[in-house]
Amino acid sequence: MKKQYQKGWFFVLPVLLLVAFNALIPMMTVVNYSVQETFGNNLFLWEGLGWFEKILNSERFHAALGRQFLFTGLILAIEVPLGVIIALAMPRKGIWVPVCLVTMALPMLIPWNVVGAMWNIFTLPDIGLLGYLLNHVLGIDYNMTQDPFAAWATIIAMDVWHWTSLVVLLSYAGLVSIPDAYYQAARIDGASSWAVFRYIQLPKMKQVLTIAILLRFMDSFNIYTEPFVLTGGGPGNSTTLLSIDLVKIALGQFDLGPAAAMSLIYFVITLFVSWLFYTLMTKDDQN
Repeated sequence: MKKQYQKGWFFVLPVLLLVAFNALIPMMTVVNYSVQETFGNNLFLWEGLGWFEKILNSERFHAALGRQFLFTGLILAIEVPLGVIIALAMPRKGIWVPVCLVTMALPMLIPWNVVGAMWNIFTLPDIGLLGYLLNHVLGIDYNMTQDPFAAWATIIAMDVWHWTSLVVLLSYAGLVSIPDAYYQAARIDGASSWAVFRYIQLPKMKQVLTIAILLRFMDSFNIYTEPFVLTGGGPGNSTTLLSIDLVKIALGQFDLGPAAAMSLIYFVITLFVSWLFYTLMTKDDQN
């Protein structure tokens, strides 16, 4: 039997060590703070699991977590179908292909804090282009700084504009990888456009859609910069997502113990939901 040498691991090992170092050290610090109370000057008092119990029984935590799940659910419900529809409408050949691809990639190239600032100016009621159009041209009473519904609609529209391109590009990559023989066989059989999508395109896009949904779930569930710059969590606490509330507790109130416990709970929820979704999406492939 021929002996195999796995020398490729020597090239990957430095990256693994670097990632492990950058991940383990902060994680150990967070775990340390989550079971202790600190008053500064390296003075720590053992708290045990008290912070976790306090967070899990907190109405503030449940409300912020509910808003986070609502935001992520709306984002996935909008961006995934919209991204697939746009990818299906994009040309497969010709000079317009690179134009469409570059256009789709442009929103993702903009830094997150710049996106929030852009939409903040864009939606100002009197001088923002969108705000002025809605208020003074269409006659719609729009003010995201005072109306919670307007604030939610704005942060969702901002995220859809910013990140639908990711779903589009991944879906498009799955579509162009489908051999023409499948389409030729469908034309011979007289299959409708819906049948082609249902039995050819969608199954072939399953893997890239799984990646797209996982990436969008993790990113939207941990989003912070764009909504914070745009609304600051307001009006009131209507758009205070779990990530924003966590930063408020850690930096605003400087309650490091509860913030550390919340961040670990946040991490476990993200990890569990991602694992559950991936398991369900790949269940048929494992059978």
